[in-house]
Amino acid sequence: MKYIYQKIKRSMLSVPVLIMIIGNVMMMNSCSEEFLEPDPLSFYEPTATFSTESGLLSALAICDRHLRIYFTADGGREEVPYIGTEYNFSDLMVAGCTDKKREGIDDYAHLLTPNSGLFTNEFPNSILYFWDETYNGIKYANTIIQFVDKVESLDEDTKNAYKGRAYFHRAFRYMALVNQFGDVPLITKILEVPKQNYRSTKRDAILEMITKDMEFAVQWVPEQKDMELVGMVNKGACRMLLAKCYLAIGEYAKAQSQTDILINESGYSLMTEPFGTFNDGGEPQTLPITRNVIWDLHRPENKLIGANTEVIMGMANSGSSNESFLRFPTLRIFGPFWASRNNFLSPDGKRINNYSRNHPDYNPQYDYARAIGRGVTTHRPSYWSTHGLWDINGDGTEDTQDLRHNSEVGNWWLMTNMKYNDPSSSYYGQNIMMYDPNNGNLLCADTLRYWFDYPHYKLYTEDRVSEADMNSNNFRGAINSGDDASWYLYRLAEAYLLRAEAKYYQNENDLTIKDDLNILRQRAQASEFYEGSVTIGDIVNERARELYLEEWRNVELSRISLCLARSGKPDEWGKTYSLDNFDKQTGTDRAGGSYWYQRVINYNFYNNGPISVAPATFNFMMDKRNLYWPIPQSAITANNKGVLSQNFGYDGYDPSVPKWENWEDAVADEDKIE
Repeated sequence: MKYIYQKIKRSMLSVPVLIMIIGNVMMMNSCSEEFLEPDPLSFYEPTATFSTESGLLSALAICDRHLRIYFTADGGREEVPYIGTEYNFSDLMVAGCTDKKREGIDDYAHLLTPNSGLFTNEFPNSILYFWDETYNGIKYANTIIQFVDKVESLDEDTKNAYKGRAYFHRAFRYMALVNQFGDVPLITKILEVPKQNYRSTKRDAILEMITKDMEFAVQWVPEQKDMELVGMVNKGACRMLLAKCYLAIGEYAKAQSQTDILINESGYSLMTEPFGTFNDGGEPQTLPITRNVIWDLHRPENKLIGANTEVIMGMANSGSSNESFLRFPTLRIFGPFWASRNNFLSPDGKRINNYSRNHPDYNPQYDYARAIGRGVTTHRPSYWSTHGLWDINGDGTEDTQDLRHNSEVGNWWLMTNMKYNDPSSSYYGQNIMMYDPNNGNLLCADTLRYWFDYPHYKLYTEDRVSEADMNSNNFRGAINSGDDASWYLYRLAEAYLLRAEAKYYQNENDLTIKDDLNILRQRAQASEFYEGSVTIGDIVNERARELYLEEWRNVELSRISLCLARSGKPDEWGKTYSLDNFDKQTGTDRAGGSYWYQRVINYNFYNNGPISVAPATFNFMMDKRNLYWPIPQSAITANNKGVLSQNFGYDGYDPSVPKWENWEDAVADEDKIE
């Protein structure tokens, strides 16, 4: 199979840039007044550009490339991947850079407002980025949808395949928007002049539209086996998204049917044995890797190969050109900050050193830079995600046999595996300690940022430039052209999890739900399995174990909150939720709110008291209203001939502001420009 879009030229970026000249630029990039002014149309004629298949391919290539940017640090600071914001608003992570207390990285409950400094594209929050770039992605998809029927050289089946792929890209982004922001403007067209009189469209109306679109896509987009290229939208990906659409609108049996087809009829199967290329993980003397299926499954070089029968859709991100490669320094962003300052001192005052291989004191047994990378902990996993999540019986015993949590094979990193590596220390070669055994003093300068375990098999990507340089000690993951940072968008494993969820909403006592979870646990060689009926919490927990940094965690928790409210089914604590108010509550107490809120405060650091990290005290706080992020005030202001609805609990909320109740009316209004 061929990999798609590994040699996209920067010149191709001119396609969407020029689209913006005639596009509806409101809320697509900048919301400044001057940006809302239309540019001269004489620079660009879209009818000519998109009258050929090559023009459509260019726009489709941008859509596919655009999917990757949510996971990477392309175009921004290296330490800020946008997916991290999704995890900070979840049960699995908090912002980890404790030297950024002044930027409000802890207290979202009180500091996140439509106008706040948190609402920026700068460190450490990317909320505005999700708004801007998601609408950009919608614009790219709308371009294909609008012009595909005008390409006379294509037959109807081919046009429908293009249209189906564009529907996928648009639906994927609207699924994100309605679960991050709730009711948002619905934009389905490329307009010749800016429109500044939008209304918000209700969440459920948008969900109904994208469900219809994905039904079309499933019909017309080909299966991967019938495609020459890997990395484009295929029928399997369309089925996955359609299943999520069906879940969101309450069509649970239809969602189950789509996952049944993926699991039983589409040619996919879970990987159960090692396969592909074995990567030894940087420095095997420091961190030896015993080859296993979970390690191989998550090596970028194995994600998109033909032997991988589990991948449904991956995002190809490798190649020798900086024009197509997007940096993903996973080890630096999500790994512990150990390699500078006096972060880990031995009892005799010696630090952990980051030696290059040419240093006279270098010892390959203690080469942590190559083995676990030079992390800075932009995002820090919750204690529950690294410990409690792996105790499925609640008896205090973590399942360390599970390959996703197994340190003996090298998949899981334990801080206590690190050793003091200064030859002048009397503790040289001994495991590091958090506390001095002589006096009980803390030896770790910042336990929040520096000391935590993590799933190494998910984070390790090879920094090939540093690997070739014997003087380098700055290993950060896949950050250079020539590296491989390919990533999964959908795997068959998620189809099992979605099927379990669909079954739960139909009958929470369905005894086959456990089978969909246990097949993943069996593949992971776990020591414990589910028996009898399971809770929605069991399903969501298994998502966390299996799909860490693959799923959009906040979006999924928000979607599941909607599903629980719509179905009336209980959560793991026996709580039920109502469509009338699950998203219309505020406060930081432990009662009420949405399922998302209960997960956040029960499993993460939020609303559980202050954490002292010298010289500051952090009080991670989340409000019930933060289920949905505020609509940017800049977008509301720019829409100066209409009124966008602000979300409940934020300044500017007004329940009397009219919204479109159905998507057809919203689409009909798009041509009405005042």
